[in-house]
Amino acid sequence: MRKKQSSNYLNEQLLAQVCERNSAISIVSGRWKSQIVFNIYMGNDRFHLLQQNLPGISEMVLARQLKELESHAILVKRDIPDTVPVGKRYILTNKGLDLVPILDSLCNWGKLYAGGKEITVPSDNQAEILR
Repeated sequence: MRKKQSSNYLNEQLLAQVCERNSAISIVSGRWKSQIVFNIYMGNDRFHLLQQNLPGISEMVLARQLKELESHAILVKRDIPDTVPVGKRYILTNKGLDLVPILDSLCNWGKLYAGGKEITVPSDNQAEILR
């Protein structure tokens, strides 16, 4: 938690007001959030399944990331009926489901350049056309 008067917190709030892009990036930023969303999308909807499929994540970090995603309405936690003790599962909301193809695109972009795609600088004419 950050102090609400810290410059870091205030800058984050300002950027979120200036552009929704910054707000969106803030929501999904974090080492594990994209993997958590993708794993729930793939059916790993219980805490222990997420832990199994995300080697290296601690219980505390997983719990915190799930709570943050829930606070942003990316997912919800629901009881599993007829389980003793009552089991919990995570379900992506429509907001979370809409995020999956965006995360896939980011993953593909990362793979493309990690795979060695040449990085170029457009000519002045091309740069003008892109604007």
